[in-house]
Amino acid sequence: MAALSFVAACAFAGGLLTNTNQNAAFVRNFAQEGKIDLTSIYANPAGGAFLTNGWHLSLNTQTAFQERNIETTFPLFQYNTENPNQTHLFEGQATAPLVPSLTVSFNKDKWSLSAHLAISGGGGKCEFDNGIGSFEAAYSGVILQKMQTPGVFSGLLTQGLIANGYDAATASALAATGQFKGYSINSFMKGHSYHFGLQLGGTYKFVDNLSGYIGVRTLYATANYNGAVNPSIAYSLTTPQGAVNNTQPLNNYGIELNCDQTGFGAAVVLGTDWKINEHWNVAAKYETPTKLNLKNKSEINIASDEVKAQAAPILGQFEDGAKVREDVPALLALGVQYSPIEKVRIDAAYHQFFDKASKKYGDKQKLIDHNTHEFILGAEYDICKLITISGSWEITRYGLSDAYMNDLSYSLSNNMVGGGVRINATDRLSIDLGYMRTFYNDREVTTQTAVGLKTDIYSRKNHTFGIGFNLSL
Repeated sequence: MAALSFVAACAFAGGLLTNTNQNAAFVRNFAQEGKIDLTSIYANPAGGAFLTNGWHLSLNTQTAFQERNIETTFPLFQYNTENPNQTHLFEGQATAPLVPSLTVSFNKDKWSLSAHLAISGGGGKCEFDNGIGSFEAAYSGVILQKMQTPGVFSGLLTQGLIANGYDAATASALAATGQFKGYSINSFMKGHSYHFGLQLGGTYKFVDNLSGYIGVRTLYATANYNGAVNPSIAYSLTTPQGAVNNTQPLNNYGIELNCDQTGFGAAVVLGTDWKINEHWNVAAKYETPTKLNLKNKSEINIASDEVKAQAAPILGQFEDGAKVREDVPALLALGVQYSPIEKVRIDAAYHQFFDKASKKYGDKQKLIDHNTHEFILGAEYDICKLITISGSWEITRYGLSDAYMNDLSYSLSNNMVGGGVRINATDRLSIDLGYMRTFYNDREVTTQTAVGLKTDIYSRKNHTFGIGFNLSL
């Protein structure tokens, strides 16, 4: 049966459950790991030790839009009376109108204390107004099988006719003339997911050009998944007045789900920064995995015991009171910055997310072929004292097998470009403005079923705007 499972994270840069995009400075230059700046404290926390003494504050927000489209080809789709083609397009819209973040740092000589509050994962909502392909494929098979079972189709028509005022004998006689024409499905899926992260830590300069950082990030996760599937059959029958075409809801086959999930976790963050000289800076950061058990508060309505039994293996992850394991993977981040002249900075970074060691519901991590890798290159140029321009490029490569991919939850390898400006309004105030666009690699997955091949082509489109205000006191 159809699975009512859905991940609504609005895809920023990062691993399967992690947003490395934390502010507008990232939007205009993805390679933050080797930079020394207030806005780089999330990516390079040890670099905060080299800020000037006093208070530093950065307030940011972003707006992101994404399309998630799945083109599904399945033989039984031709029996859908509203769209009698074997290929159907399922369109999803994901939005994150406001993604805020706040960074605060206090520096005193060799010490720096910092706090970072942001959405560390998720960050949006997504809606599939017409459901998704796996719903329809599963239901089409069940409906057609049932309609071919002797007595089931005529029995449904008889019940429907009686409900519309016919006596039992007349309803039975009319139902005997009925012909099954196909099915239709009224379904939708929507959800949202937010991982709120608070990172607190301290940095110490061991010597003038070498620092270390230790901190803790606490994570509060909240999500909601809401969906329904309501199928109907189309039929014709002969009455004394002539042929009649009509539809009848299959009330015993419907499913409704409304599930809230919440969970709490924590990770240790370690970092180091080596300011080699005025031209070179290198840094590293490691985040331990975050164990995350999401507790369900759910309402699941299934009219038929038969449908309930078939859906139980999938709907188990939404059972009321159940705990669902969705760990955030460990992360290793390396960064370097090279400044050939004072006005130019060239940045490079590398990320590895340890997805294969990150526990997931149903041991889904075993379907991952290799960890996620990201390669990032960026550059900045100070046009004048007032304006800095920047641009960057990021390559993200996931290691997801075909078995991992489905229209309930999928990620696509991609290339991402971004750019923007920093306006140095005063010696103490700067403003970051950025825009980034993600170009996803379409993924085609073919699955053998009892009635033939099912092919899904997964695609995405994404673009994000960011603005940030940075103040030193």
